Amino acid sequence: MNTHLRRAAVAVAAFSTAVALGACGKAKEAGDNGDKKKEGKGSLTIGLLLPENQTARYERFDKPLLEKKIKELAGTSATVLYENAKQDASVQQQQVDTMITKKVDALIVDAVDAKSIASSVKKAHDKGIPVVAYDRLAEGPVDAYTSVDNERVGKIQGESLLKELGDHAGKGQIVMMNGSVTDPNAKMYKDGAHSVLDGKVKIGKEYDTKEWKPENANENMKGAISSLGKENVVGVYSANDGMAGGIITALKSAGFDRLPPVTGQDAELSAVQRILADEQFMSVYKPYVPETEAAATLAVHLAQGKKVETVAKTTVDSGTQKKIPAIIVDPFALTKADIPKYVGKEGFFTLQEICTAKYRAACDVAGLK
Repeated sequence: MNTHLRRAAVAVAAFSTAVALGACGKAKEAGDNGDKKKEGKGSLTIGLLLPENQTARYERFDKPLLEKKIKELAGTSATVLYENAKQDASVQQQQVDTMITKKVDALIVDAVDAKSIASSVKKAHDKGIPVVAYDRLAEGPVDAYTSVDNERVGKIQGESLLKELGDHAGKGQIVMMNGSVTDPNAKMYKDGAHSVLDGKVKIGKEYDTKEWKPENANENMKGAISSLGKENVVGVYSANDGMAGGIITALKSAGFDRLPPVTGQDAELSAVQRILADEQFMSVYKPYVPETEAAATLAVHLAQGKKVETVAKTTVDSGTQKKIPAIIVDPFALTKADIPKYVGKEGFFTLQEICTAKYRAACDVAGLK
């Protein structure tokens, strides 16, 4: 079995075993919040708040996988109340208020803005509703956290870019297109990438891209090409796939004879297709199954009054809180050679989704038939 898939399988098995063992005992008394906790597989209500719908992964993978695992752990009578903030922090704060009013037993939050959500997290905490920070580490009194190793994401991107550049690394400049400053993950990606790239390649231009929007990355890239000259741009560090799409559009418009390597993250469908077509060099695949199963496990444990330390074997610090119980999932590089290994697997795309008429020839070359 592929090393990365084996890791994911081990992680899933560990979560499932821990939950099964925990279900054998009685739920821990929760003091003043005891009326919010359920023992065993009761009729739980879990709130799920995701940050935006521009990145296809949230609706395509995160939401259905989270719902599936929550019902698997808490019983089919469990209810998942879902809202998407569509990249609006104030809307997400209102959504937290709604979940509090509906008296959810636990709340999974992928924050639009990790700092501004802190007051809403505190509101939930004060009402006895435990909060799991998902994918992004929200500030405030969160009870648990799960994500991929975000600094490792940036390192993988940087390492892949350097490897692809080879001797060209010293013959030009790269452009760094980082994510939004409101997302704490963006800083970790950036720090990871810099730890690899600094001193190995000249960074001609660097941007923090407002709201992660592809159109903003597109404008930034146009500015970088104009400033540096297209003949001097040898590669582009893009923190995610959405921005990579905007960047590649700008590169094509500038008339590059051959596109420089562009990184990405999230293994979005459009990015997978661009990789097959040799337009985008690579992405970072964050295995959604173990990450969503970790979030569901933490949320159900908390809703049932169980200690999450039985499944969360590490801790992290936020800007407001120390030693938050956490489950961290390993990410890995996705290049053209890797794609055939994952087609059709849970948490990835099917052959029919990837190999549309436009990409049929590219799929044939890659051995996707």
